[in-house]
Amino acid sequence: MIEYLYLGRVEYAEALRLQSELVALRTEGRIGNVLLLLEHPPVLTLGRNASRANILASDELLTARGVTQHEINRGGDVTYHGPGQLIGYPIFDLRSLRNAKGGRLGPVDFVRLMEEALIRLCGEFGVRAERICGLTGVWCGVSTTAETMACGPEQQDSSKNPPPAGRGRKIAAIGIHVSRGVTSHGFAFNVTSDLNDFALINPCGITDRAVTSLKRELELEVEPESAREAAGAHLLPALETLANQAARQFGSVLNEQVLAVESLDALRARARDVAEISAQEFPAEDTPLEIPPELERLRGVKSRPVSA
Repeated sequence: MIEYLYLGRVEYAEALRLQSELVALRTEGRIGNVLLLLEHPPVLTLGRNASRANILASDELLTARGVTQHEINRGGDVTYHGPGQLIGYPIFDLRSLRNAKGGRLGPVDFVRLMEEALIRLCGEFGVRAERICGLTGVWCGVSTTAETMACGPEQQDSSKNPPPAGRGRKIAAIGIHVSRGVTSHGFAFNVTSDLNDFALINPCGITDRAVTSLKRELELEVEPESAREAAGAHLLPALETLANQAARQFGSVLNEQVLAVESLDALRARARDVAEISAQEFPAEDTPLEIPPELERLRGVKSRPVSA
């Protein structure tokens, strides 16, 4: 089962702390697989492979615009998060999940399934989205079938298999961290994001492809131009509703039941219950047990201790 929780807008530092807490609980087996869904204030995140050269704005400009910066342990380069973007942090134990062949799900398989869930989410709104081999994430407006062929693990290094330049608009970025089989970080899906904010960086280190949003893709389908913005806004639900739809798609691609969690407090309370049950004292293996007198009478033998 996948439990999911929509938290609304959360400061990035608090989201990091919360992920750390839930990863520890999942590693200890005190909670199941949990998908956190939320939104961030403006923030730049730099993954393990990030180059600060891909931050195009000065520190002074970022401070003036209220954009914070965080260096984190996920894969990938620099990304922007902000209002109108659905963030997903799956705290999943990959050892509890299976791939299409019934084997244990690996990190690359998991990323491919995250992409699939977001591709299907786009499809719910009539927006065609695809993969591009060598470029993790979800893309719209891809013009060639060669770029969108099924991506295997050997195709993840774009330096070995560089994709053609200049095509596709990125609607979702993905980057995860895996520790002792448990995932953290996740995806950023642009819903009504202000696309001008992405000019602060080279998103994910990519300079030759545009960034888009679900709202923008819907606008591109509408004519005349004067009606586009109104149409894009009108066709999109509130972010919380879209989060519910995203959770359902995760359940579908992972073949898992999905259940909404009432609150973080409810999740923590269940984790405490599990810990209390685990801490209960049980007789040691060498503690003798007394056979009940009633049973001894039925057997017609004397009461005597037996080893557990």
